[in-house]
Amino acid sequence: MSEHDDNDEEAFAEETLVRAIENQLEADSPPAAKAVYNKLTLVGYEREEILELMALVLAYEIDAMLRDDRPFDGAWYEQALRALPTLPGEE
Repeated sequence: MSEHDDNDEEAFAEETLVRAIENQLEADSPPAAKAVYNKLTLVGYEREEILELMALVLAYEIDAMLRDDRPFDGAWYEQALRALPTLPGEE
């Protein structure tokens, strides 16, 4: 696989995660997503940066699911969203 293919895959993954966050915001599910989006907006973060931070939390949880062969942990996900702008593992 070439470096170009890796970049394409990374961009696709990022776009997919951001789209998932936008869907969560639109559906207001989980409610923590919209609450965190509003909180970060109020403290001066731009929309693109907020979506990226939230997508990183989602990616972290998806990675843990795959690594540990377990279902999605919604409670952990909401807690990690509420901790933003601190990312998982930065505490």
